[in-house]
Amino acid sequence: MAEAFVDAGAIKGYHAHIYYNPQTKADAARLREGIGAAFPAAILGSWHDEAVGPHTVSMYQVAFAAADLPRLVPWLMLNHAGLDVLIHPQTGNAYEDHTAHALWLGTKLPLNEARLRRAAPG
Repeated sequence: MAEAFVDAGAIKGYHAHIYYNPQTKADAARLREGIGAAFPAAILGSWHDEAVGPHTVSMYQVAFAAADLPRLVPWLMLNHAGLDVLIHPQTGNAYEDHTAHALWLGTKLPLNEARLRRAAPG
């Protein structure tokens, strides 16, 4: 028997994780400024210059409302400046959100999936 479809109404918002390294941090900063100017309701998270949580590369997070998805994601598609970006919904299941339900711009980077599994609802 096929699994039931997931209701998109479960999405409470989205995160975009902007990945960078020391050579691309200035590009990431410029992108961050652009996001803040174009999307003032977005919440710009802290810079993480080392791996944090399931993320294996330096990054910062951008949290945004579901209503902003139709504008923010196309904006990122056109302006991510070659940086790798993970975009995922917030449904309450961190593992599924970061893996099965994720979109990537640029290269799909490895995640610490064991850490995500520990955070997933049981």
